[in-house]
Amino acid sequence: MTSTPDAIARRWFREVWDEGNEEVIDQMLAPDAIVHGLTGPDGPPMVGAAQFTPLFHMFREALGDLTIDVERTVVQGDTCAAQCRVRGKHVGRALGGEPTHRPVDFRGVTIMRVRDGKLVEGWNFFDFLTMYQQMGWVGNPVTPA
Repeated sequence: MTSTPDAIARRWFREVWDEGNEEVIDQMLAPDAIVHGLTGPDGPPMVGAAQFTPLFHMFREALGDLTIDVERTVVQGDTCAAQCRVRGKHVGRALGGEPTHRPVDFRGVTIMRVRDGKLVEGWNFFDFLTMYQQMGWVGNPVTPA
């Protein structure tokens, strides 16, 4: 039975991020999968599990009680857009600073392309600015009058 792009996206967030199951990365991510949007504005995309897994460890270490709820999906052919809500608590140094023990609650969107039941390409747009503001690392901007 072939899984739909929606089912694959939901399984990815549930098993990899919520449950912290690292083995699922190798099972679900194609060896030549391209991951955009998680290496900074000018960084090259990550390719495959070997480049993605350190990012997985960084976020799992930095954000305790990490959950990513898929709130909505839109599917077109082999592609699924997943609107997500990320929640956790900043408990580790992996993001580059001392833990603040503050809760974080922010949103993002991932657009995943699926082939033969595996993720082959992903575009990530998460509101990390809000996460850094909630951690106290970045001040809130002035609201226009």
